Amino acid sequence: MVEFSSLSWLAEEPELALKGIRQLVHECVVDLRSTGESVPEPLSSKQFSGKFMVRVPPETHRLLAIEAAESGVSLNRLIASKLHQRSSGTRP
Repeated sequence: MVEFSSLSWLAEEPELALKGIRQLVHECVVDLRSTGESVPEPLSSKQFSGKFMVRVPPETHRLLAIEAAESGVSLNRLIASKLHQRSSGTRP
């Protein structure tokens, strides 16, 4: 559970480990609420816009723009494709 990455639970069986970490997260959420702290929003229910800003060195920008032009695609499409390949573990 990336929202509570500092928590861990060890058990002999995977099912027991999962049950233990779920209970620990539940206790953590109860504790956060009781002290008025914010509870992290689960990534699984978070809505993403599909847009974000990234800064790269000018030379990287230039090289990517050249690659996009040579491939006949927009810079945005080229970078989106590269990010998708990396995040899904596939390569061209």
